[in-house]
Amino acid sequence: MADFSHDQAAGLRRLFASRQLRVATFASATAGIGKTTLVANVAVELARQGQEVLVVDENGGNNLGVFFNMSAGGELTQVLRRKLSLEDTLFSPFPGVRILPADKVAERLARLLPAEQEALRSGMQALSRPVDVLLIDSSPNHAEGLSPWGLTGEVVLVMSGARDSITDAYAMIRKISAARRHFRILVNRVKNANGGQIIFGNLKKLAAERGIARLEYGGAIPFDNTLKQLGQLCQPIVNALPDNPAAAALRGFAGHLYDWPDAEYERGGVEQFVAQLLHSASTATPRVLHA
Repeated sequence: MADFSHDQAAGLRRLFASRQLRVATFASATAGIGKTTLVANVAVELARQGQEVLVVDENGGNNLGVFFNMSAGGELTQVLRRKLSLEDTLFSPFPGVRILPADKVAERLARLLPAEQEALRSGMQALSRPVDVLLIDSSPNHAEGLSPWGLTGEVVLVMSGARDSITDAYAMIRKISAARRHFRILVNRVKNANGGQIIFGNLKKLAAERGIARLEYGGAIPFDNTLKQLGQLCQPIVNALPDNPAAAALRGFAGHLYDWPDAEYERGGVEQFVAQLLHSASTATPRVLHA
């Protein structure tokens, strides 16, 4: 059945507000922290708010296809080889949300041949619908901490209040601080309203004392087993239980994306972002710091 509420919202948005592209990379230094579940819910919530969302999935295992119980038609590598169109590799689990599997390409963006770069550019330009928000579900397996996809946009570092998660988050910030000096911290699975602020405050103080990065508070998601249980049923909580406290927190985070300062590449839409991505990937000379 068609989702007329989404169609109407998207139509009104395009009619009255031509907004710039927003790009956010979700990263985590700790496995099992719930990053992909948060990405899925933020994507669906943004679509519920009338945005057209494209999610780049860098994860080859426990990925967004698993979360939504859907199979992709292909992978970005096939687009670069001109075996499939970019449109044919996408799958759409929810009206307004499209997902691009890209796990095999993330590590080699800096080594793309000119023909492959052109295939990526032309594929993005040929998308049948515009992209308002680009989300990257980052793989934790990059040698430099983040792929060029992740380093080009805003970085949202997902962590919890567990000691290991805090330690790992700081180590990741330090590791990639030569290439990225600004992070937004999203604290998952907090026990109470003040928990996220306290955890963030301690991490921000440490990063400031060491002079490695500038951190901003992105928000906190309360601990709720329902979020995980619905994920196992392939149901985003923002759609299934919109009044749940975790859903409300995710809705608030999604709603603040357009309050972030504009980045220059965002003014030219997804095509300009891809141009910036390819330029950054080809010129990057990562300098890794050690914790």
